[in-house]
Amino acid sequence: MSKDDGVDEVAVRMRMLQQSFDAFDEAAANLLGLNRTDLRCLDLILAKDPMSAGELTTAAKLSPAATTTAIDRLERAGFVTRNRDAANRRRVLVSATEAARAAEREVYGPVGEAGTMALRRYGKDQLAVIIDFLETAHRVQEEQTARLKGLPVRE
Repeated sequence: MSKDDGVDEVAVRMRMLQQSFDAFDEAAANLLGLNRTDLRCLDLILAKDPMSAGELTTAAKLSPAATTTAIDRLERAGFVTRNRDAANRRRVLVSATEAARAAEREVYGPVGEAGTMALRRYGKDQLAVIIDFLETAHRVQEEQTARLKGLPVRE
């Protein structure tokens, strides 16, 4: 591939986009008084409310102890509650509070609205290409994450 085929420019723009996501997440975490791991856990809980502690451990790719610590901090911050599952008393369900939903609306609502407005400039066929690209990028990222996890840790 030649440098003028646009692939290099897409790679640069993807890196810039990732950096902007990281900066936004950092600002959101700071605004809410959370660390990045807790923000990620809260996002997972908001997306699948309620969620068992075990499901959160798997989704967040944390150890059970780290998950418990994150839930403890989110509970102290007023963003989640813990309740026993009525169908299985040994299972703990973590639920987002109204304060978490309000924070979600404050932080992410404007982003969603701005993103929707920005995407309205594209036609249906263009949006199909964008969706395909995002799905491909997601798959590549997951494959590369798995590759890194298979490498020995440097000391």
